[in-house]
Amino acid sequence: MIHLRDDQVRDLLPSPTDAVALMRETLLALADGSASVTPKSQVVHEEGGFANAMPAAWPERGLLGIKWVTITPSNREHGKEMIDGLMVLSGADGSTRAIMDAAELTALRTAAVTGASLALDDRPVTFIGTGVQARSHARVVEALGRGSLTVWGRRADALEDLVAWGREHTPGLEIRTTTDRAEALAGAGVVISGLPIGLTGSDIQPGEVAADATLLPLDYASTAGAALARTGTVVADDPEQFERLRPLKHGEDYPRATGATGDLLREGRPSGLVVAQNLGSGLGDVVLADAVVRNAEG
Repeated sequence: MIHLRDDQVRDLLPSPTDAVALMRETLLALADGSASVTPKSQVVHEEGGFANAMPAAWPERGLLGIKWVTITPSNREHGKEMIDGLMVLSGADGSTRAIMDAAELTALRTAAVTGASLALDDRPVTFIGTGVQARSHARVVEALGRGSLTVWGRRADALEDLVAWGREHTPGLEIRTTTDRAEALAGAGVVISGLPIGLTGSDIQPGEVAADATLLPLDYASTAGAALARTGTVVADDPEQFERLRPLKHGEDYPRATGATGDLLREGRPSGLVVAQNLGSGLGDVVLADAVVRNAEG
């Protein structure tokens, strides 16, 4: 058994392009039922904070594992990361192959699922938010050659920090920033939102985005709220998990998912507005953790 710290995981993760390809396979497996997953098991440990247990298996690939991830909003007040966690990867025989810190793994998995979903729409991309996921998504957008990335944030200094980071880490990507949300949304075909989960008052209203836009929220319903979702087609990386979480995280009035994101990747995007909820399936974490361990052993 090996144990990997986050800095080691970061160095052993697959490239953004390879991670996107792996997450496409994962989304297809979630859609066709070839993997075994369960909705996240959740406990609350502070107001607005929670922890999830995320087990998953892919029998035909011999993959088995579980991620323990914590969301601690109060950490932001102390300069700490809001998201942390631990990944345990098992062998097909049930033995423990590896234990690894999960922050870097989670950041890439989330962005790579978005990257796989970008195959649904080749129009300009806007990212809502300036946190960790803005950076991981910038890496993926650059790797996919999707052109410039528009980023909206409330604070000009946070946007300036992101641009400075981009000059060093994503030099091939033009990052355009604005504090005017209407401006950010006006030219977007694809909107990725990574605001804090549970944030209120940030819903995008019908008419603020194109009627046939593609919404890829990471923040449940903080941005792609019920009023907007009801005007289009809603899918999710894991529809069963989405339905379990929908009343709690999205609200009873939020429309049900009509299928999986993988269904659209296989069959094509429907016309009109599409909301593809990226809830974060444990299967994606298991698949990436397996790639990390293979790189460590190779």
